[in-house]
Amino acid sequence: MAGLQELRFPEEKPLLRGQDAAELENSDSFLLAVDTDWKEHDIETPYGLLHVVIRGSPKGNRPAILTYHDVGLNHKLCFNTFFNFEDMQEITKHFVVCHVDAPGQQVGASQFPQGYQFPSMEQLAAMLPSVVQHFGFKYVIGIGVGAGAYVLAKFALIFPDLVEGLVLMNIDPNGKGWIDWAATKLSGLTSTLPDTVLSHLFSQEELVSNTELVQSYRQQISNVVNQANLQLFWNMYNSRRDLDISRPGTVPNAKTLRCPVMLVVGDNAPAEDGVVECNSKLDPTTTTFLKMADSGGLPQVTQPGKLTEAFKYFLQGMGYIAYLKDRRLSGGAVPSASMTRLARSRTASLTSANSVDGSRPQACTHSESSEGLGQVNHTMEVSC
Repeated sequence: MAGLQELRFPEEKPLLRGQDAAELENSDSFLLAVDTDWKEHDIETPYGLLHVVIRGSPKGNRPAILTYHDVGLNHKLCFNTFFNFEDMQEITKHFVVCHVDAPGQQVGASQFPQGYQFPSMEQLAAMLPSVVQHFGFKYVIGIGVGAGAYVLAKFALIFPDLVEGLVLMNIDPNGKGWIDWAATKLSGLTSTLPDTVLSHLFSQEELVSNTELVQSYRQQISNVVNQANLQLFWNMYNSRRDLDISRPGTVPNAKTLRCPVMLVVGDNAPAEDGVVECNSKLDPTTTTFLKMADSGGLPQVTQPGKLTEAFKYFLQGMGYIAYLKDRRLSGGAVPSASMTRLARSRTASLTSANSVDGSRPQACTHSESSEGLGQVNHTMEVSC
């Protein structure tokens, strides 16, 4: 295809540095992190308390990185491997990072009282402006997985001025039909809740082979996440509506995401069809579609190195340049990494004539260097 470019990743990183798969069975592999700089907060929102953890403080006009996890997980189970990856830390130390836990899904959460009404997916999105306001963020770059990707996409549709970019992994923009609803109900009668959630998180091949990673997540979902609270979140996610987006030009007054978007899915992941359909509904001039080989249903866990590389290019496309020094260079002190914004007003566009939103630069993803940021590419389907 004429508008497609290939993104090459020079190095594939291991799943977890210094750990073999057997060690994943220990909950510490998931839950222990370099948490000394993280601070926990419970924030009041129009729909109840929201538990978040944050590292750093807002830095000028630089956006915060805000994450939202998938159903069945929390921010630690979903993102620790990715954010503790060495190269990712080189990037994120230049941003304030805020992890959001869906209501009642955090480690040690109390069970909701009988009759509690779990927020709808739209209400979960409407809780996030309270987080942005509480910490004084001007705007955010969102990273969401599965249900969390849906919430962040809905957030960007309702509050577009608060979102500068989105990384959406395993997003399904469609609500469930009657057949899907019935299948989910039947699965709930014949399978335990953790096993039902695992079929949402992992590919059929991973489940059949019952990898140690799958076994580890089964254990963590059963023991770490409050099961009654998880059931409420699971039910609400499966009651979601269509995301109601259309590619510009396909229908009158089409509604779509106005910010740069990177869609990510693993090959043969259960969410693959949904992500492909979401890609067909977004603006191709601001969308990157990344299909990752050998990553299964959780690319942020199984391929953190490749995902970090893609995220770096995504930031470069929005006008942020990462100067990441190679620690393997011998001799002398290695300069610290830096992350700077191009000398460009936020109100200017890289190509203002073609920009969907003139207040933001368009997405450009580069396969080589950060030079030539004035070029705008169409949707890039990347298998790596």
